[in-house]
Amino acid sequence: MTGPSGRPLPQLTGTNEFFWTSGADGRLRLQECGSCSALVHPPQPVCRHCRGTTMGVRAVSGFATLAGFTVNHRFAVPGLDPPYVVGQVAIEEDPRVRLTTNVVGCDPAELELGMRMEVVFEEVEDVWLPLFRPAAGRDGPAPLPRDEIEPAGIGRMVRPMPTPRKFEDEVAITGIGSSEIGRRLMVPPLALTVKACEEAVADAGLTLDDIDGLATYPGGGSYGGFAEGGVTALESALGIRPTWHNGGPETFGPGGSLIAAMLAVAGGLARHVLCFRTLWEATHNELMRRGTIAGSGPRRVDGSSAWTAPFGATSAAHTLAQVAQRHFHRYGTTRETLGWIALNQRANAALNPAAVYRSPMTMDDYLQARTITTPLGLYDCDVPCDGAVAVIVSAKDAARDLPQRPVLVEAVGTQIIERVDWDQSTLTHEPQVLGQAAHLWTRTSLRPDDVDVALLYDGFTINCLSWIEALGFCGIGEAKDFLDHGKNIARDGLLPLNTHGGQLSHGRTHGMGLLHEAVVQLRGEGGPRQVADPRVAVVSSGGLTPSGVILLRTDT
Repeated sequence: MTGPSGRPLPQLTGTNEFFWTSGADGRLRLQECGSCSALVHPPQPVCRHCRGTTMGVRAVSGFATLAGFTVNHRFAVPGLDPPYVVGQVAIEEDPRVRLTTNVVGCDPAELELGMRMEVVFEEVEDVWLPLFRPAAGRDGPAPLPRDEIEPAGIGRMVRPMPTPRKFEDEVAITGIGSSEIGRRLMVPPLALTVKACEEAVADAGLTLDDIDGLATYPGGGSYGGFAEGGVTALESALGIRPTWHNGGPETFGPGGSLIAAMLAVAGGLARHVLCFRTLWEATHNELMRRGTIAGSGPRRVDGSSAWTAPFGATSAAHTLAQVAQRHFHRYGTTRETLGWIALNQRANAALNPAAVYRSPMTMDDYLQARTITTPLGLYDCDVPCDGAVAVIVSAKDAARDLPQRPVLVEAVGTQIIERVDWDQSTLTHEPQVLGQAAHLWTRTSLRPDDVDVALLYDGFTINCLSWIEALGFCGIGEAKDFLDHGKNIARDGLLPLNTHGGQLSHGRTHGMGLLHEAVVQLRGEGGPRQVADPRVAVVSSGGLTPSGVILLRTDT
């Protein structure tokens, strides 16, 4: 049938047209490697399994295993009104291949992970969307497909240090700054950036003329409320004339600009690098609502979004909801488990005047909040806000002459081990946390027990849970017990967590707010939320997308 108009559709290319039009005869087709017969998706010029380059197309049975699903209640796309079910299915002929899809033809309450599914196509203009429904005559649910790399094998994939010299030993964090953080501040984003940068420079005891490097994420480009214009915009405003600069989205998580800056300083390209991150989502969304900023009209979707947007999987929430669902299924985790993270962050935010959400929250408040996409509710999601954070990375020898006691860098973790494609990656845990965490611990003699305060990425509660497990504060699948009643993660617990309120209550500052708070804590400047005598802090940035993790320590 022909679907409703306005639905996001993929841009057809010579590479993907066979997939999006294969439903014309009712057969699902995928790319196949001519050398090893592996199925490859999304289509590539080379097979990642054998590196062969003879690629063809294979018609498959159309049967698959339900590897994840979430009932979307919050997000709407043209032609697809909520609630609708976003799912991931693993193809029977090669379960390493997963498709993002919509699950149709059933009551969502009847769905079970491991259920056998069959393809049914929906024709929309010149595209046949492969949707899936429970297969007729199916048996009970099967075990979920195994990952290419199970958690226990991650450590064996970490590359050894190529040299005994650590760049981390040559750098320090010397200054931090922040603009006001709030909802709908209606302030130009670059003004927020300048405020945070000027505060960080002053905090370090420097002047803007001392700054010879600039770094940011995601850089210049059409990012809506997610950026201020990047290095180009800030340099144009301040006239810094840097000897080194860097900005872009493909880095070590949203806070990856710091690690890039460390490398530049250790390599002698700069002495003092100003790293900054600005968001103005709340104002941007309000201006779109008013019609001051025009939203994008119907268009064809390309890039990685072409494989997900046609099914209404438009947010990281849809993927991470399925990560949470699988964690519940495998390990007995519950919504209350995630709730203890949200409650902890809110309790800490109550002591932070800069936090967006400071009012008390109970477990009942958390559980009764409106559903975003199952099993995630409103308080599982971070707070869109306006604000900027800036951090100065300096050469360690230069830091000794500055007024602030420097915060030193013990180690970083950056290695990608699992697949980067969101719907092709691991099924046992959140992608892009285990590899980076394992890499971190190979670059230091410190261990998880040495960490005094943790600032872990919490764009969603499941992000935070995943980092707790990945970094070894508890085992994989043990977070339910570790987080029970929130005692271990309280400010006086075993692992004081996100002491400023995290992104869940302080505001979505994309990891840079976490770094800012780590420095505050290590300096002992946290006021009523200060942890007792912290010497070591761990900060993570990202997850699901390639991430980074940094271990910081005091200069003692």
